[in-house]
Amino acid sequence: MTDWKRKLSSRKFWALLAALITSLLTAFGASNDTVIQVTGVIGAFGAVIAYILAEAYVDGKSADSPTTDNEE
Repeated sequence: MTDWKRKLSSRKFWALLAALITSLLTAFGASNDTVIQVTGVIGAFGAVIAYILAEAYVDGKSADSPTTDNEE
């Protein structure tokens, strides 16, 4: 079974996806401007999704850990 949460937070996955789509666009004759725009959008979505999943992981870990209260 594929761990999609881990894959979506992987920079390698987003680099692969950008490279694959860029190659396909180039092969089908898309203009350079289109290829650059699509690559930028993929990179932006990848960064946002990776950030969201990383923050969710950190929040989950902090919720699991016992809190220390320094009040006396």
